[in-house]
Amino acid sequence: MTIPAPTSNTTSDRSFTTKYETYNIRKENLQTLYPVVFNDVMGLEEGSVSGVHPEDIKLAMKGHVREKYKFNPASPLSSGDSDYNPEPSADDKVHVVVCVLSANSAEITESVLQKVAVIREAARDLGIPQMAMITKIDEACGETQKDLKNVYKSKHLKKKMNDFSAAVGIPMNCIFPVKNYSEENDIKDDVDSLILNALRLMIDFGDDFINKI
Repeated sequence: MTIPAPTSNTTSDRSFTTKYETYNIRKENLQTLYPVVFNDVMGLEEGSVSGVHPEDIKLAMKGHVREKYKFNPASPLSSGDSDYNPEPSADDKVHVVVCVLSANSAEITESVLQKVAVIREAARDLGIPQMAMITKIDEACGETQKDLKNVYKSKHLKKKMNDFSAAVGIPMNCIFPVKNYSEENDIKDDVDSLILNALRLMIDFGDDFINKI
């Protein structure tokens, strides 16, 4: 159990992430890393001057954003800035774009949908695979909270995934429901199975992309 990335448990729509952060997963011996890297970005908040700027996401996908860059919703990174990486390596570039949505979230606003569309089109043009994760499924559905094995039986969660798929265009078979570790102090097999299933597909999508370039 580890919490490398700071998170917030409030109901605020404001993103808790403000900087471009990279996270590795250490193996049990703590001496080596798994060949998977996660890049965390500011969330897509409502409004044209709040949340991450789509241009910053486009630059990050191409590997032009340096670690610890602080996002400015009103003004994206430019080539003259110190946080701009002019010569990105293959490791700097994004291999899979993952959109994360809470199952408790309200209907996605038009301004956020516009940002998503811009980012998805840029990823498409770069050939980068796209997928989504629906989090906090236990909080959104009583039956799933009782037993996570009910996740694919839940009509409420299926509708949430269908609505999200229709709104942003990501196919249903690329949307994965997961439960967050929120109260637990020890790992749970039912929780891990959903997370690891999403991670396995994420790695498969990334491998497909790498094999094409």
